[in-house]
Amino acid sequence: MQTERVKQLNIKARSLDAQGIIKLAYDEFSSKVSFATSLGEEDQVITDMIAKIAPGISIFTLDTGRLFVETYDLMAKNQKKYNKLNFKIYYPDTKRVEEMVRTKGINLFYESVENRKLCCHVRKVEPLQRALADADAWMGGLRREQAVTRAGLEPVEWDETNKKIKFNPLYNWSLAQVREYIKKNQVDISPLHAQGFVSIGCAPCTRAIKPGEDIRAGRWWWENIEQKECGLNNNPKWKGNKKL
Repeated sequence: MQTERVKQLNIKARSLDAQGIIKLAYDEFSSKVSFATSLGEEDQVITDMIAKIAPGISIFTLDTGRLFVETYDLMAKNQKKYNKLNFKIYYPDTKRVEEMVRTKGINLFYESVENRKLCCHVRKVEPLQRALADADAWMGGLRREQAVTRAGLEPVEWDETNKKIKFNPLYNWSLAQVREYIKKNQVDISPLHAQGFVSIGCAPCTRAIKPGEDIRAGRWWWENIEQKECGLNNNPKWKGNKKL
């Protein structure tokens, strides 16, 4: 049943621009659709669009406890600038973090892919599940151009992990389009972008990229590119660029 609904929504979404996809999500799910922001350039664009065309969509972010200071500063700016929007912040379970750090070490993620995924699960995946508990659909700032793991991204997908419909308004945007919107609409972004950071996550797991590097090269740079997802945004269909 949900698969058929996703197919129908995808047919509609493919003929719409980013603002149209956001409006489609709100028209279909109203207050039951939430937007997950990590405060990156793409997410700032979507936040600005939501404020203008669908302010009823709730916006949440996951505070892992390891974010950059610049990310917190931008979060505060958003809360003041878009004060009509409903911002929510979710945190990892304290006891689970304490146990993980006690048994694996404070920087366990450098030791193995398994450890890194464990850290991502505790700090990001589990809080996401709580954030989506009352939602029927959610939205993110993913783009096909971001990584080989996202090449088959569609505007509307079925998130099997969370059992929710997922909207990707910027799925076919280039980074140049993202930055053009930011400039034209005077959207606030993290100063880290000017320092070579493209994809910004937790401070220990993110670095600036060098000219010519893949735009996801700065995330978990010690791992193979095929492994660079944290569990929030995984879909086996993407690699084959399959259509729903």
